[in-house]
Amino acid sequence: MPGATLTSLDMRGKTITTFIAYQAAGQLAALADGEALQLITDAAEDIDNDIRAWCRAVGQELVSAERTGDTSTYVIRKPPPRRPGPRLAAVISDPGLQELLSPLGFALAAALEGAEVALYFQGPAVRVLAKGFTEKLPGPTRPFSRFARARLTRAGHVPDQQKIGQLQALGARLFACGPSMRHFNVATTDLAFPSVTVAEYLTFMETMARADIQLFIQ
Repeated sequence: MPGATLTSLDMRGKTITTFIAYQAAGQLAALADGEALQLITDAAEDIDNDIRAWCRAVGQELVSAERTGDTSTYVIRKPPPRRPGPRLAAVISDPGLQELLSPLGFALAAALEGAEVALYFQGPAVRVLAKGFTEKLPGPTRPFSRFARARLTRAGHVPDQQKIGQLQALGARLFACGPSMRHFNVATTDLAFPSVTVAEYLTFMETMARADIQLFIQ
């Protein structure tokens, strides 16, 4: 875009594309319709494919994509407002460090692509919604959780409660299983997030019945 003034976002060193796209979406939201963002990332096939897929999904124009050595530079034009996308409903049952990566990652990807997201936390996973929760590795690897979290953070995997906050900022709805909360001693006053619907299966079935995509994470 010769002569144009671009907002620039440098995401080199981050390899998690939902993290990259979330930061880029925030920058694009601050721009006027038709303005563009220069996004700089590490040159990697998975990042390139995901950035292109994200642009296609939300209808924003990928003006250019150039690779120079180990760096890729994308120019993305802010799209006009769009109609709501599909609906995703996910049931999450495990609060482990590794076990939360996929459901929250897919949910964040769906929300970034314009989907309406609803998450139902049940069993020990209700602890994820409580203040002070810290995800850990299971079993004998548990003492090494801090090192695993540090590596994930460097790549762009922010702490799970931060991801949930990002999801809420993108319009996601949170549900918590009432019996699970009682069993695992999580009171409503312990919840770290606003607007959590405490319910059981009948309530979330209503949401799942309208969903186009359903995920069950055990």
